[in-house]
Amino acid sequence: MLKGFYKFKAKNTRTMPLLEILSMAAETLWSNKLRTGLTMLGVIIGIASVIAITSVGQGVQKGVEQQIQALGTDVLQVLAGASRSGNNISQGLGSTSTLTWEDAKAIAKEAPSAEIVSAYLQRNAQVVYGEQNTSTTIYGTDLNYPDARNTYPQEGRYFTQEELDNAAQVAVLGPTVQKTLFGDGVNPIDETIRIQGEAYKVIGVTEPKGSQGPMDRDDQIFIPLTSMSGRLVGNNALTGISVSGVLVKASNQQKLEAAQFQVTNILRLRHNIYPPQVDDFRLTNQADIVSTFTNVVGLFTVMVVAIAGISLVVGGIGIANIMLVSVVERTREIGIRKAVGATNSAILNQFLAEAIVISIVGGCIGMGSGVVIAFAAANIFRFPFVISILSIIAGFGLSLTVGLIAGVIPARNAAKLDPITALRSD
Repeated sequence: MLKGFYKFKAKNTRTMPLLEILSMAAETLWSNKLRTGLTMLGVIIGIASVIAITSVGQGVQKGVEQQIQALGTDVLQVLAGASRSGNNISQGLGSTSTLTWEDAKAIAKEAPSAEIVSAYLQRNAQVVYGEQNTSTTIYGTDLNYPDARNTYPQEGRYFTQEELDNAAQVAVLGPTVQKTLFGDGVNPIDETIRIQGEAYKVIGVTEPKGSQGPMDRDDQIFIPLTSMSGRLVGNNALTGISVSGVLVKASNQQKLEAAQFQVTNILRLRHNIYPPQVDDFRLTNQADIVSTFTNVVGLFTVMVVAIAGISLVVGGIGIANIMLVSVVERTREIGIRKAVGATNSAILNQFLAEAIVISIVGGCIGMGSGVVIAFAAANIFRFPFVISILSIIAGFGLSLTVGLIAGVIPARNAAKLDPITALRSD
């Protein structure tokens, strides 16, 4: 209990430098390792949680933003809705499609803000090569799809206008499909796969795009829209070739709103939709998706960080509790120090220093732990590793503040002890 007393006695307590006060505090804490460690634990968990959660939230947000931006924030997606009967009654999804390839061609011709327009038809299908098979997404597209989606072949090529016109049975694989069917290091170009029993020649493999949420953007196959419509799906539109959606890429993000207005009016006129009738198509804006997701993740991160902050408050209560117990245990030591000339301010500084040392050391360990947890999560779940300098500064500031607040009352109690009463205590 009196381990630091003799060193204390040899010094003039009125002029003791800060470094020596901190040194004595560290020595006192080191002599009670278990108690000190348990006291630090609350601070460590709180700071680590704040930093790790903030980093993970920012990393996930950045990762999804990158994935959506890779698709293009200047892209408008028009999706087919449910067709309607003569009484304007919805026939439900899966009935006759409300979008056609002719709609896409009309948009390309009549919408000034649309720089690239691409129609696509999407279905899930079983694909077989030799003894290997997989269920994947098949996209029947036109020639504009690679530019509209920023998806280009890494090996081989995309199909040509002649192959599109002739409904050629050629296919471009995504990297996941290539790996599943052919394995690593095998070149699939010129090999033949079977899609729903139909033979298709592999002419290319797209560059890897990664995942967008739960969807693997590499687990897909591209074939000519005419081949998809005629061989795998069959024309199910009232007129023309049915499509699942139309991609409209504006020359820049600023013209996207104008493109959305133009596309809406073109389709309403073509589909004979007039107020108060409901549109039989849906429009989604990539820029709006980015903004909405950013707001949602931001609010979620704030909420979870606030919850993590509660554990930091609990850690501060732990420090205050242990320091109060320490004052009771060290009553006789405090009386001896006062008897040899220690002032109230010297005692106050000593106990404050111990609380601050606990919080700073705990905070540093917590910051390190938070960074390690965030780095591990980024590698395991494959999103960008982001550490905000602001979160590090905030973490250090929080730990220091917790130490100061938690140490004030115990330190004041120690400073106010009567030396005579303290010396009489057991």
